[in-house]
Parts: sequence; structure tokens; C-alpha cells
Amino acid sequence: MGRFLDLRSSMNSGVSGAPGVAITATPALFGVIGLQTDNVTNKVITLTGMVGVSSLLLGSTFAIQICRGTTVYNPANVIYTLVQNVRLSAFSDTYAFTAQDLLAPAAAETIYSSFIFGGSLLGLLFTGERVGPEVFWGIASQGAPG
Repeated sequence: MGRFLDLRSSMNSGVSGAPGVAITATPALFGVIGLQTDNVTNKVITLTGMVGVSSLLLGSTFAIQICRGTTVYNPANVIYTLVQNVRLSAFSDTYAFTAQDLLAPAAAETIYSSFIFGGSLLGLLFTGERVGPEVFWGIASQGAPG
């Protein structure tokens, strides 16, 4: 049987309409959590979040990346990437994501950071506006032996 270790959340914006900033080519931090992981080796980390994005341009996309072990964006620490097409709408849409980190090294605490960005990546054009809500949370548990 598994064992619960920790649950943490980070809410950048709890309402629609905020933060109300453009998605840029520079990765923007929208959530940080530090999960107490008790130095266990066979842990399961489940990371979930959502962002509200709006765009009036057909073909707009954005990317979300989760980094392990840092609060500063570093491509070497990325454990999850989502590239999402924005649904064309005068209103915002909320986009949810879920990732798991099954390879996290044993540590007393494991930090996870979530970033959103646009710009040019592999020839794709990213555009849109961050209009909330923006939330990021994670659960750490110890997997059952075996």
C-alpha cells in the first residue's frame, strides 16, 4: 500500500482576467511548490495545474514546462512539456495539464516550478494572453514496495 507524503499548491491567479499579460518568448513562472518527500526512493509525484489563455489569432499556441529542482527556468531541468493550440475565441479558455515525475531522486524536499511561454519553437508561432486563473499543485506519495 502506498503512503501519502505531501500536497502543496501555488495559485498565481484565482480569477479570470488576471494576470492579463501577453505570453512572451521568455518563460514566465506561474507556480512553485516544494514537496516534502522524506528522502524516499520509490516516490510518485503527480503535478497538475491550469491556465486561462485567450487569443483572437487563428493558430495561436503556447507551451507549459515543468522544471524539477529549481525556481529559475533551466531547460536541463524540464521534466514535462505541453504545447497547446489556443481555441479561437473572444473569451478565455482554461487549459489543464497533469504530469508525473517517477524518476525524482531521493531528497528531503523536491521543488517544482511551472512556466508558460510563447515565441518561436520548432517553427511554431506562439501568441496569446494569460488571463487566468493560474494554479499549480502537486502530490507526493511513496509507492508500494514491489
